[in-house]
Amino acid sequence: MRIYIKIGMIILALLLISGCSGSGEQTENRGGGVIPAVEAVQAQFGGLPLEERLNGIVRASNQVDIYPRIAAPIEEIFVQNGDQVREGEPLIRLRDLEYRERLRQAEASLRISIAQRRQAEAALGEIRSELRRARILAERELSSELEMEQLEARLESAEASLELAEAQVEQARSNVAEQNEALSQTVILSPVDGTIGQRAAEVGMQVNANTRLFTVGDLSQSRITINLTERMLGYVRTGHTARIFSENMPDTVLVSEISRISPFLGAGNFSTEAEIDIENAGGLLLPGMFVTVDVLYGESEQTTVVPLSALYRNPQTGATGVYRATGFGLEASLLTELDAGNEIRDLSNPTTVEFVPVDIVARGRDAAGVTGIRSGDWVVTVGQNLLVRDNSEVARVRPASWQNIMEMQRLRPQDLLREIMNDSNVANQLRNDTIVNVN
Repeated sequence: MRIYIKIGMIILALLLISGCSGSGEQTENRGGGVIPAVEAVQAQFGGLPLEERLNGIVRASNQVDIYPRIAAPIEEIFVQNGDQVREGEPLIRLRDLEYRERLRQAEASLRISIAQRRQAEAALGEIRSELRRARILAERELSSELEMEQLEARLESAEASLELAEAQVEQARSNVAEQNEALSQTVILSPVDGTIGQRAAEVGMQVNANTRLFTVGDLSQSRITINLTERMLGYVRTGHTARIFSENMPDTVLVSEISRISPFLGAGNFSTEAEIDIENAGGLLLPGMFVTVDVLYGESEQTTVVPLSALYRNPQTGATGVYRATGFGLEASLLTELDAGNEIRDLSNPTTVEFVPVDIVARGRDAAGVTGIRSGDWVVTVGQNLLVRDNSEVARVRPASWQNIMEMQRLRPQDLLREIMNDSNVANQLRNDTIVNVN
């Protein structure tokens, strides 16, 4: 932003010079040179919004990557990039011959295990009958104690065999369920409603659990992830306003709020993630896009506020301050015009200007709170370098509105140049004045 402001200042300063030299009202200063023409704005009194500027990454709502759970070649693909899908809709069919064969073998093993359990049940029943008859004979003293012990041992063995057979049946059934699940995975379904993107699947391709096939997400809703440092966690909260903009979205600022903040700091980097949920009805936010996010977390104390372009570091003294037009003022009607956003093109008569050091108590994206001047003072926003170069204590001032200064500060260099070059007369005058200044 600082380089953008500097470029804008240079361009507007050249325009002011050309306006002054071409108006027929050229005035010389005491040293015989042309009095510099500058642009100024009135300092205001108020608070500055406190904000943090962060970088964010856009994701679609419910954005997920689709991976197969099994290894197999692709036999059929049902969707393409950009297709809308519903949850549970088939995306891909894998070859299932091997999985059907495994299921048949598992079902056969289950039938064998069930038959073996029936045999174990029958054997157990037979031994129990023998034991009942032996006990009747023992009561009549027609059976020996040894025979009874042998039958009881056989009973315990038969019971163990039945338990083993039942466990084998359960194992076989579990294997059948597993093979059924593997067979169902040969048809890959969409886990969410959304739009297909980043297709990496082709018919005949061998895939496994590490092969990404698609990305699916709801493009009507976006989620922006930003990183917060340990220090920011002390004042950034969920619900704070977030302004989102990007070079890919010129003249567009989206507004939302912090939706959630992870309470865990990353090991080594001492930062955490915050998420911003935002409507994306216009489709401006694309998954994977980098955006700039201004998080507004409060307001500074009430003080005198000036545009950032008014702050100037004096190259002779190294002090930071502003150039104040001490003898400049406007009629109430002209102030009303400025407040309405109307532009005043006329330059003032020669006016005394002085450099005033200031202390910066708060700095925002477009303005700064300072001490050392009062609200209502006129401060130079364009042309400070001309005052220093000519060592001038007077200047001709063109008043500007806050709205115009804020818009100028937010313009990119190419936008400034485009607006200027669209007017051929201004472009020609600018070129001629530049040649004269160089010579």
